[in-house]
Amino acid sequence: MSLYAIGAVAAQTGVSAKTIRYYESTGLIPPAARASNGYRVYSERAVHLLRFVKRARDLGFSVEQVGNLLALWADEKRESAEVKKLAVAHLEEIEHKIDALQDLRNTTRTLIECCHGEDRPDCPILENLASQPGDDD
Repeated sequence: MSLYAIGAVAAQTGVSAKTIRYYESTGLIPPAARASNGYRVYSERAVHLLRFVKRARDLGFSVEQVGNLLALWADEKRESAEVKKLAVAHLEEIEHKIDALQDLRNTTRTLIECCHGEDRPDCPILENLASQPGDDD
């Protein structure tokens, strides 16, 4: 069985050593074995788990959601409906964030269009930022 130092695992998975230690501390991945010198060493299985975690995190799943996905992945009696339910909920969160970002973009665009950007000191962007939410100025 091959064992890898944390730096090698970081290079293989694209997960920094600091993040690997964090995932261990939160219980997302099992604690590493220790070599005789006290350094962490990781098995092929740990590398595989970290690749799974990295991919899930890259897709925007939270650490808690990744933990749930890992549990489902390890459960050979799981129902794929459970996995799909988790993914659907995540997609709904993403769509909500996209809607919020589009609203921000549209508001910012409108503010920019209202500002003449000239030598005069009055600026609709600053006036809007200084106003209370709901003001009808």
